[in-house]
Amino acid sequence: MSSKAERAHTAQEFASRTTETRFTSGSMVLVSLNSPREKFWGEVLEVAPAGVSLRGIELNCFEDFSRQVKAGDSVTPNAVFFPMHRIERMELDSPNGEIPSLQARFASKTGCEFREVLQGRARGRRSKAGA
Repeated sequence: MSSKAERAHTAQEFASRTTETRFTSGSMVLVSLNSPREKFWGEVLEVAPAGVSLRGIELNCFEDFSRQVKAGDSVTPNAVFFPMHRIERMELDSPNGEIPSLQARFASKTGCEFREVLQGRARGRRSKAGA
């Protein structure tokens, strides 16, 4: 059986080998919030002791937002700040076995990367009838 120090050392080694384990600016995350209960998906702008700043969308708007992007509508993800007392959980957006990440789902639905939308490069991807 491993000692507590050995387990901590092993965890540190794993974290140092994995670059995807850090919640740094530019990381794609899913944040679970309380009061009111909601989930927000987006790119980390800043993590500070006071809270987290993100640019993204509410998770319950994912399908509608994807349809708008695919249709070529002009859409802009929100830049928001959530105070730390509202944050229940923050996890990196990454695949889990056979379950794709939200980024992969968005790309398969829209034909473009979510980061392109964040940077304003995905507008007008598909021409609209009569335009």
